[in-house]
Order: sequence, then C-alpha cells, then structure tokens
Amino acid sequence: MALGTLLFSVAGSQAQQVDSAGISRRIELQNVDVAPSAVDTKGWLLMDNDIKTELEGGVSNLYNFKFDKAERQFRSLRRRYVHHPLPYFLMGLSAWWKIVPTNVSTKQFDKAFFAYMDTATTKAEALYKQDNQNYEACFFLSASYGFSSRLHAERHDWAKATIEAKRALDYLEKSREANGLSPEFLFGQALFNYYAVWIGEEKPWLKPVLLFFPKGNKALGLQQLRSVTQNAVYTAPEAKFFLMKILTSERENKEAEAFPLVRSLALDYPDNAYFQRFYAMQCFNRGDFRECERVSLEILDKYNQGLQGFDGFSGRYASYFLAFIRKNKYQDVAKAKSYYQRCIVFSESTDQTKGGYYQYANLSLARMATAEKDEKAARRYYEAVLASADRKSDMYREAKQFIKTTRRPTSSRVTDQDPLRTLVHRDN
Repeated sequence: MALGTLLFSVAGSQAQQVDSAGISRRIELQNVDVAPSAVDTKGWLLMDNDIKTELEGGVSNLYNFKFDKAERQFRSLRRRYVHHPLPYFLMGLSAWWKIVPTNVSTKQFDKAFFAYMDTATTKAEALYKQDNQNYEACFFLSASYGFSSRLHAERHDWAKATIEAKRALDYLEKSREANGLSPEFLFGQALFNYYAVWIGEEKPWLKPVLLFFPKGNKALGLQQLRSVTQNAVYTAPEAKFFLMKILTSERENKEAEAFPLVRSLALDYPDNAYFQRFYAMQCFNRGDFRECERVSLEILDKYNQGLQGFDGFSGRYASYFLAFIRKNKYQDVAKAKSYYQRCIVFSESTDQTKGGYYQYANLSLARMATAEKDEKAARRYYEAVLASADRKSDMYREAKQFIKTTRRPTSSRVTDQDPLRTLVHRDN
C-alpha cells in the first residue's frame, strides 16, 4: 500500500546507498484492476459493512488528532478480533500521524509505530499462510511493510527501508487482483504508479535502483488516487493527503485543482495541525488573506491550548502569515514585528532555520528596523540572514551589502510584499 511513500522519501535524499543484491527478479504489475471471480471473503474486515460503519468514527477521530478516542475504538476492535491485523495497523497509523506534524522529525513515537506495524504483519502472515488467496492479508502486509519502510527511510536506515519496500512490493503484486473488490486495495498501486515514474524523472541517479521495480504509470496513478479519495473508507484520508501533496508540488503545479481538496481536509479535520497549516499556506498563496488570517489565528490559539500537533512547526507558519498580513494589509508594524519575532522563535525551537519562513522573517525585521533607522537591530537581523541564507540569493546579497555600508543613510521605504510572499510559496 505505501510503497510509494518510500519512493517519495527516497527521492528527497541527496545521498542514498541501496544494496540491491538481494533483489533477484523483476516483478511485473499490470495496470488493469481484476476482480477475482471466486474468492472467499468471509472474515475480511475491510469488506464488512458493519465494521466500516463502526470504524468511520474512529478513522475520523484519528485524522482529527483525537488520538485517545480513536485508539479506544481500535482497542475495542482488537479485543474482538485479536488475530486480525486491522486493529494493530490502525494503532500504528495513529502513531504515524503523531509523527507527521513535526515533518517526521520526532522519534518519540517510533517504538510504538514499529511495534504495531510488526504485529500487523505477523497477524497478516498467519492469515496468508492459511489461505494464499486472502488478498486482505496481502493488503495489510503491503501496507504495514510500506509504512515501516517509509519511516526507516526517513531515519536514513536504508538497508531496512529497502528490505521492507521489497516485501511491500511482493504483497502489492499479490493483492492487486482484489482491486476490483474494494477501493481500499487500489491505494497502494496508485501510489506506486505515480511515484515510480516521478523518481525516474526527478532523481535520475536512482534509475539503477528502479531497474528492480516495475514500471509505473503516472496518469493512471493520479486517476486511481482520485478514485480512492471518493470511494474508500479507511484509505480515503490518506489518499487525499497524498493527492493534495502531489497536485501542489512544483512538478504538477495544479494548486487550483488541489485547493478544494485542501479545503475539505481542513474543514473535515479542524484539529489536524498539518491540514490546518497547509490550508493556511494555500490561502496565503491564493491571496485569500481573510481566510488565511482566520485559520492562522486558530492555529496559534490551539497552540496556546496545548492541542496535540499544534507545536512550533505549525506556529512557524501561522505567525509568518499573520506578520505579513499585519504589515501589508493593516500597516500595523508593531503587530507585524511581534509575529515575525514569534516566527523566528518557533523556527529556532524546531531547528527550522534553513527554511524560507525564518529567513524572510529576519529579512522583514531588518528592513523595518532600517526604515526606523534602528541600525543595531537591522544589523542583528541581517546577520541572521547571512548565517542562514543561500550565498547566491538576493536576500544574502542585500544583507551583505547592508553590513558593508552600515553607516550610510538608508531609505525608509519598505517593499517586502512581492518577494516575501512569493518566495515562501512552497512548504519549506
């Protein structure tokens, strides 16, 4: 299911070593969804409508970051279906979404995540050994190995990531025959179809690795993802998450198409910090400052309440957007300064000082200090820009020039609107 998440993670690495010696054959995945003509689905919880109805609330709670409520429901399912992988996989997914808002940097939940995914694979393997046409077991094996592979890749444990990706692909091949039975089964193939092509185009140095994987089909992958978002129960939110990220990427650049999806995720899950900050960013990019301001204020309010997921990562986005809006919409320089300073504090507390929000917050404060003829403050902020910005960037050159000519008269005119809005366009 989540092999594509591994490919996406691998693509983000500039230096990966993959030992492919253990991969001895090429697997051919067909892009046609086949419904098995005679499959015994008795005991398949993914096909049980009563279970679907019961767990819709739990899945909703999970993605709305009501983890305690969601996990109580999953544990209730586990007591009744102790030998089924579904409750263990859902518990692992809950741990995963505790990691996501920190840009997958926190390791606090790694142990629980891997333990639940390992248990899910153990339970699924037992079911598969009993019946090698149990495509539901294949689904959970592919999903659990895929998610585990993704986190191993994020932790730069490439050996484990590669081994588990290979296992995920094996079971993805086996489970594809059930794609016609349920949209849940289609999710993994959709991700693979898209990202297998994406890596070949974006990261040519990884092409030797792709020789051991089947060919993808990017257009089909997007089509399949759209189908999952509209028809699945368990995988629909995850499919929406990936479709949102894909459509807003620089390669696809389809933000207008993505926006209804981003907005629906934000409205459906108002306490999901990741969805809220992503929605705020899209509103900012579209120039919808009223909505961006509303969402950003809510993010900071939830941060102050201590809601799970609303930490310095989300605060960094919200405070930057509010600073820009206060400066350029309301001409409220004092409030803008306060928000820019909060953005700097959030960035430093989360070790995000190489990203655009931190750099442009310092640049804005430097320019405002220059306009106010506060040479000491301006120098301090420009020095922060020099320490973090790319040496070839305009902001670096501006900061360097100021440091060289500190004592010279400077203009009081501040024109930060265009560069400071457009250059933080992406999620960085």
